[in-house]
Amino acid sequence: MAKLAHSMIRVLNEDTSIAFYKAAFGMEVADRLDFDTFTLIYLVTPGSSFELELTVNKARTEPYALGDGYGHLALVVEDLEAAFEQVKAAGGDPKEIKDFRPAGERVARLFFVADPDGYQIEVVERGGRFQ
Repeated sequence: MAKLAHSMIRVLNEDTSIAFYKAAFGMEVADRLDFDTFTLIYLVTPGSSFELELTVNKARTEPYALGDGYGHLALVVEDLEAAFEQVKAAGGDPKEIKDFRPAGERVARLFFVADPDGYQIEVVERGGRFQ
């Protein structure tokens, strides 16, 4: 049986990205692997084994073009309003909280925020299928 292990994104500035994910979502560095031309940083949230892998290409000076194929990373939180305020305090610019009801019944409450490199993060309130 397969198990999801991590998702990787390329970031321009290691310190800025780690600081954002720590302040906004409580993520901690689980591991850091330094190579000649790149560094891999693995971030985790308490109680989860799924990791976010930050790849820093050392020679890179220009921001990455995210293209039109990238979707988003999703995180589940207990208290959506508290998470919204935490993201703002961390320097993020969260979009308004949405009550997602495509067929009239609530599927989720959520908001989106971009990380320092422009990657979209969906923050979903725990409930229903989002446990």
